[in-house]
Amino acid sequence: MSDSDNASGGAVSADDVKKIARLSRLHVEAGRLQPLADDLNGILGWIEQLAEVDVEGVEPMTSAVDMAAPMRKDEISDGGMREAVLQNAPKADDGFFVVPRSVE
Repeated sequence: MSDSDNASGGAVSADDVKKIARLSRLHVEAGRLQPLADDLNGILGWIEQLAEVDVEGVEPMTSAVDMAAPMRKDEISDGGMREAVLQNAPKADDGFFVVPRSVE
C-alpha cells in the first residue's frame, strides 16, 4: 500500500492501517496499528500463495455439491404485500417508507 515497506518488509504499514481506520471511522489504539498491519500482511501473503495454484482446466464452482439451482419465472410484480410490509416501518407516508435524510 505504501511506497516504502515497513520494518517487517510487508506491503501494509502501520501508517496504512491508521489511514484505513480513519477512512473507516474506526478508532484504533496506537499500540494495535503494527499488529494489525502484520495481520493484514499475513492475509496478503496467503492471497499471493493462492495466486500460485495451477487452476488450468478447473471449472468454476458455485457449490461444493453438484446441483442445479431452482429457477422461477422472471415475472414483475409489486409483491402484493405493501400494507403488510409497511406495518414494519417506523414511519410511512402515502405507501412509502419514510427515512431520515442522509445527504444534505
